[in-house]
Amino acid sequence: MKTIHTIAELRSTLAAERAAGKRIGLVPTMGNLHEGHLTLVHQAAANSDIVVATIFVNPLQFGAGEDLERYPRTLAEDQEKLVEAGCHYLFAPSDEEMYPNGRDNQTEVIVPKISGIHCGASRPGHFEGVATVVCKLFGIVQPDMAVFGEKDFQQLQVIRQMTSDLFLPVEVQGAAIARDDRGLALSSRNGYLTEAEHEVAPTLNRALREAKAEIEGGRRDYAAMEEEAHQKLEAVGFKRDFFNIVRQSDLLAAEENDTKLVILAAGYLGRARLIDNIVIEL
Repeated sequence: MKTIHTIAELRSTLAAERAAGKRIGLVPTMGNLHEGHLTLVHQAAANSDIVVATIFVNPLQFGAGEDLERYPRTLAEDQEKLVEAGCHYLFAPSDEEMYPNGRDNQTEVIVPKISGIHCGASRPGHFEGVATVVCKLFGIVQPDMAVFGEKDFQQLQVIRQMTSDLFLPVEVQGAAIARDDRGLALSSRNGYLTEAEHEVAPTLNRALREAKAEIEGGRRDYAAMEEEAHQKLEAVGFKRDFFNIVRQSDLLAAEENDTKLVILAAGYLGRARLIDNIVIEL
């Protein structure tokens, strides 16, 4: 695997691969890689000839008071993991490389409506930062396909809509959520959890699975179910963010006759903000 830090070198390198007829797959990350990230690399490798991973802690998607400064930077360890996973190129740019005119003068990509609800309501400006940096990475790498984790269901929908709306020639694939043996979705921010909080954290996924079972059993009083889930989570130490039963298509509140649902959940546990979701097909 070759690590590249500049756009010019990456474009030159990939131009040769593209000229040779190679299909290019992209896996954007913020680093501090875990097994969940590596499943994205494996999926990209199965669907392309050349895998490009990126590591960039994107400041545009962090809000005031969030963990931009303390977000773990583990480049050396990440490089080792990517080599073992079969990645061909790692693009690890600086802030100045990605935002040469400064962040305040950066053109922003805004995906309306869907970006302002759920995580977007809790983290104003977050999805504008995500859409902007992913659009830039698509322009830099010019991949044939890109893989994103389904753990952040809303983010995946934002990226798919942006790609469609801007007619970008990239196939966006989702990868199944990677979990530990207790059901906790793998996340770089799980490292913020104390040992005691690690024991409590899987309650978030249990609440999702319990709600899914009730819906599949015929229950439809969604607002009451959401509040009950919040109370269960608060009882074990979570601070509520959201637990929303919505339609898969537009992420708006589900109604009684909707059949394709997803439950989106987020909560604060100590220093960590954990997210998860579960899809329901009735």
